[in-house]
Amino acid sequence: MRARAVFHKRLLLQCLKVCSECCREQTGKGVSRGSPCLTLIPTLSSSLADRSPKFAADLAVELRPNTGVAAYIPAKDQIKLLLQGPLSALSGNIRPIVFVIDALDECSNKHELAELLAGIARFNNLNNSANVKFILTSRPETYILDSPIADRLHNEILQLQTIDTEEVTEDIRLYIANTFSQYPLDVPWYTETDVTTLATLSNGLFVFASIMLSYVLDTDTVEDRTRRLQTALAAVVKSKVAMGPLDDIYESIIIRASNTAIFEPEELEATQRVLACILAARLPLSANMLAELLGMKFDHSTQFLRRLQVVVYIPEAPDKPGVRILHASFGDYLFDRAPHNVRIAKSLGHDILAHGCLKRMAWDDLCFNLSCSRSSFEANNPSSAGRIALSLVYACLQWAHHLAAASETSLLDEISEQIFMPKFLFWLEALSVLGIGGNPISSDHHNISL
Repeated sequence: MRARAVFHKRLLLQCLKVCSECCREQTGKGVSRGSPCLTLIPTLSSSLADRSPKFAADLAVELRPNTGVAAYIPAKDQIKLLLQGPLSALSGNIRPIVFVIDALDECSNKHELAELLAGIARFNNLNNSANVKFILTSRPETYILDSPIADRLHNEILQLQTIDTEEVTEDIRLYIANTFSQYPLDVPWYTETDVTTLATLSNGLFVFASIMLSYVLDTDTVEDRTRRLQTALAAVVKSKVAMGPLDDIYESIIIRASNTAIFEPEELEATQRVLACILAARLPLSANMLAELLGMKFDHSTQFLRRLQVVVYIPEAPDKPGVRILHASFGDYLFDRAPHNVRIAKSLGHDILAHGCLKRMAWDDLCFNLSCSRSSFEANNPSSAGRIALSLVYACLQWAHHLAAASETSLLDEISEQIFMPKFLFWLEALSVLGIGGNPISSDHHNISL
């Protein structure tokens, strides 16, 4: 399915909820800028396991000898390990299992994306015991159209960009009206004219309408909500370029979060550091993981994020991975188009996370006999990996990648010599417990093959 991010596409996806199992992963929308393609299949598999005990049981059997490795193997192997094998448990399902992957074009690594698409195409062409369908959405990029997924003998392509503009605007108007109606106040705070104006000014972009609604509805008083609605309308009207309306909304959000009359300068800098780490993270982090890697108290890190909850998603459970930017356009804005006082350098998150990973490995829990084995001659207990803190798992597996992308390589090399080398053997044991042995962890500056 190829189209602008209009409401038609979302409406179609909503209709698919009649299927027995349906999960959705929005790639590139702040989830992981390091390697989003490698998080897709694990996310789909995890979502299905949450909904199906049978699938979860078979998945656990498949993962037992492969603990910790699933997110780091090629996509084609992920499909075999995390989907194809465990799905045999659902062979008796009458209704189909539908996986929806949105915005494939936002995956930056074209090689990994090509492997993913080839794996999905092969999966669809096999005579699988379970009734499984994939729905993929993307802009019509050449490297996607040239992949096996575009083979019309095995797949159907629905082109939505030819839908009449008036129909698109009407869909967005219905979405705005329905959303506003779910947030009533004691007195009316918007008019039908406001709804129509917002829909028209969205210019067919569902994401723009969604961001505006999040901004307007992030308050509970008539005065504040009315003021935000008028601010949003004014920001759109005064903009002349394509990204101008969205940028003006983002700027309003940033200005509110950067009010120096309310927040200390140190807090504003910390907010930027937290955002930079979310954008640079190679896998989705939990709020606890983020705090530990940043060397901050959990309450402090969440406090900074709450100011930007319109554009940042924070899972309710602090230990659940998933802290992310809600849409990739906000990351692009912070990197390229934001005012200089709030713009974030692309290397900043890697600088911070490289430091954070190295310091995290210096903690006492990276130690001898991490696996709690009774003897060095015994194989690792499969349950040992589950006892390792997620922040330590991330640090052990991702430090070299962040170090390669950092700007302070000489300083970080010195720090890695002081912190990492004394922990080197313990780090090797951690990789063994996580099932990473035999896979290279490499970067431009470090190439370590096990």
